[in-house]
Amino acid sequence: MALPPRDDAAVARAVAALDARFGDRCQTGAAIRDQHGHTATWMPTQAPDAVVWPVTTEEVQALVRICAAERVPVIGFGAGTSLEGHVNAPAGGVSVDFTRMDKVLAVHADDMDCTVQPGVARKALNVHLRDTGLFFPVDPGADASLGGMAATRASGTNAVRYGTMRDAVLGLKAVLPSGEVVTTAHRARKSSAGYDLTRLMVGSEGTLGLITELTLRLHGIPEAISAATCSFPDVEAACNAVIAVLQYGVPVARMEMLDTLTVKAVNAYSGLDLPLTPLLLLEFHGSPAGVAEQAQTVGEIAAEFGAAGFDWTADAEARTKLWQARHDAYWACHGLRPGLKSMSTDVCVPVSHLATCVGAVQARAAAEGLAAPVLGHVGDGNFHVLLQVDTGDAAEVARAEAFVGWLNDLAIAHDGTCTGEHGIGQGKAKYLPRELGPEAIGMMRAIKRGIDPHNIMNPGKIFDMGNAGPT
Repeated sequence: MALPPRDDAAVARAVAALDARFGDRCQTGAAIRDQHGHTATWMPTQAPDAVVWPVTTEEVQALVRICAAERVPVIGFGAGTSLEGHVNAPAGGVSVDFTRMDKVLAVHADDMDCTVQPGVARKALNVHLRDTGLFFPVDPGADASLGGMAATRASGTNAVRYGTMRDAVLGLKAVLPSGEVVTTAHRARKSSAGYDLTRLMVGSEGTLGLITELTLRLHGIPEAISAATCSFPDVEAACNAVIAVLQYGVPVARMEMLDTLTVKAVNAYSGLDLPLTPLLLLEFHGSPAGVAEQAQTVGEIAAEFGAAGFDWTADAEARTKLWQARHDAYWACHGLRPGLKSMSTDVCVPVSHLATCVGAVQARAAAEGLAAPVLGHVGDGNFHVLLQVDTGDAAEVARAEAFVGWLNDLAIAHDGTCTGEHGIGQGKAKYLPRELGPEAIGMMRAIKRGIDPHNIMNPGKIFDMGNAGPT
């Protein structure tokens, strides 16, 4: 990736200015810097030169102006759950940790929206909203920060009904590389006023600016919620059942698939006794009668595809246990080969291609001798492969990396995408040109150069600036 040239003297001047401005909220200790370059990803750590904790938009402006004057890179940091190297600092620079910008600024219950700082975690927001009868539905599993979720266009288990962060963000404020603050939209539910700058910033991974406020769409807490599990003879049957449920128009809130290997890991980790066959885990939202009807309809559809043991419950404790097990699947899969790293990757394909792609993944993993549990948000064609890799075995690492490359090409060949929700970061950058073509990458570069001419905002992410990069 083309990176801005490093100037150690400029970095030293910037860090000294930040230390004078922020005091003990500017840290340069090795352990703290490493923590902000190393996250849940398997990629090597690339630590920043300093970490700063701002608490207001004005402080973010001051920080960016100091770094811009010295052309020092700026990297946003939220909860640290990056899987594709988004928060690495390949050219050094300053990590901006937003965890202290954690205030809910306003809740407009009548309009069903709220405004928050980027460091607010999604679980904390829902606790804050509990007495309003509203909730924020985007649920990536980890208790991620909302700024980071917007920056990576995160998704999750509720996306099949409630959409992704693309749908949830009504507007935002961001500090641009110049230090100016841009407001992308107000609180109206729709607008045709000019370019859609909100959508431009959502998913930009900190390469165009730093998000400092978000206005989010909220939803009413359902009157009743029920969950169901059903097991299938094979992945193809489970995927075909998913297609039928969607075509029938059942308003499923969550529809997750776990393959047999994932079910085995989840059983061991969470103390469950689910049948060792591919599993669909579903959730229904609505009235008591409505969720019962939805569950019955899905049960009947699933039976047509050979499902066994369709069990559903409206008991809150039972539901919570099931979904906690699903959210813990990443850690559960570590137990398949204890002590090893997981190489987690995701792709997304049209739902009609899901069975073909998942079947190909399982066959390829078996042929390569790789432990590759598959799970995902199958209601929108998004699935994850959690490769268990011995990073001390160079041959196994090479096989795993080749497998990930093949998987991304497989998804693209099926008219899909190399990432449904993890984002591009460093890890997926080589696949984006294959997916979108040189024209789209050229347009992205032009936008990046226009907004960030010196390439200080999270450089080395999403795409290579190439020979036409900033000077």
